Amino acid sequence: MSGNFTFPENFLWGTATSPTQVEGHVVNEWTDYVASDGGHCRVACNHYHRYEEDVDWMAQLGVNAYRMGIEWSRLQAAPFAPLDQKELARYIHLLDCLKAANITPMVVLHHFSNPPWISAAGGWLNPATIPAFVDYVTKLVASLKDRVYLWNTFNEPDTYASLTYLLGGFPPFHKWNFRSYRKVIKHMAEAHVLASRVIRQNTFSREPEVGIAKNWTSFGAFQAFALWDHLLAEVSHHAFNRFVLDAFLGGQRHENSTFLGVNYYGRARLNHFQALVPTNGVSHKRLKQLGIVCDDMFERHPTGFGKLLKKFHRRYGLPIYITEHGAASTDEDFRIRDLSEHLHELHGAMNDGVDVRGFFYWSLLDNFEWQFGYSKKFGLLSVDFADEKLPRRITRVGEFYGGICKAREKTAR
Repeated sequence: MSGNFTFPENFLWGTATSPTQVEGHVVNEWTDYVASDGGHCRVACNHYHRYEEDVDWMAQLGVNAYRMGIEWSRLQAAPFAPLDQKELARYIHLLDCLKAANITPMVVLHHFSNPPWISAAGGWLNPATIPAFVDYVTKLVASLKDRVYLWNTFNEPDTYASLTYLLGGFPPFHKWNFRSYRKVIKHMAEAHVLASRVIRQNTFSREPEVGIAKNWTSFGAFQAFALWDHLLAEVSHHAFNRFVLDAFLGGQRHENSTFLGVNYYGRARLNHFQALVPTNGVSHKRLKQLGIVCDDMFERHPTGFGKLLKKFHRRYGLPIYITEHGAASTDEDFRIRDLSEHLHELHGAMNDGVDVRGFFYWSLLDNFEWQFGYSKKFGLLSVDFADEKLPRRITRVGEFYGGICKAREKTAR
């Protein structure tokens, strides 16, 4: 990244993980799942036992923030049950390790996984999940309010609901059930409102901040005059973007979020009803022939990033955290260019008045990428999954990002 870019002194330069993807030793709907590469999450990165070491790695990188999930299935054995004190103590110790390293935590309350008793009762299709979740949040926040002020209730509710009930990628692998998709979004939105009220009713040493993390994919037609592709893109935009944000932030519900989290990876352009992205089975050779720049999962679209941030600023007027951005590739030069281009767009949006307060790179570690297993390399730290010791190593993109994080005056070259 060329040029000098100055960010606010209190800007959060962070990284992120989720429990199922890194901790291992979970008991939820993913425990027995086998991914397309034959991998499973039963050990993952063993962050469960190695979090102290991983906090040391974060300190080496120079991040001052960490977006982490807390696994609901570890803490409650049944609806409205007391929290498991042993598991709670482990998370408290992790938070204390972060504090000792001057790393600010953002806690994610739901990141694509549920306790077995929630799944057995119908998951988020069952309205009884809402009060059960609020009870969990009530008890957890009371235990952590002296250590956490940044609360992310739901990570990518659109991704969870669509892959669970439309696309068949997540347990229980249902397909094309739009009614179920909409019901899950509405139930999660109601749970977010109630959880936000619970969080903000507590007394914190610092004013709490509460929001969701919305994955934003821009949809469009690859060919300018492809009418049906334009129509499908508009339908997709409404279903996965507009409908979801209206459910969480529409009308008076806007008052229950103090920030908007944005997960941004790129766009999907349609050609003869086919999304031109690697995750849809389109080969890299074909994408290259079409002039489409992708990592191993998504089409990259940096200029859309800055435009999106300005759009959210105008529409919602909420502070923004970039709760996820990263690239999956073994080509580290590509990943560094991608990060540079997106930070350039971020800086431009902030210069134009957009209130962005932090950037969390996805991910701290190469990890279990859900249905794709360990084949997607996102980490600032690489993990050798062929070695049972799971050794970590800082990648070149980690060194690059670490250089930005360590420059507390926020000058990047």
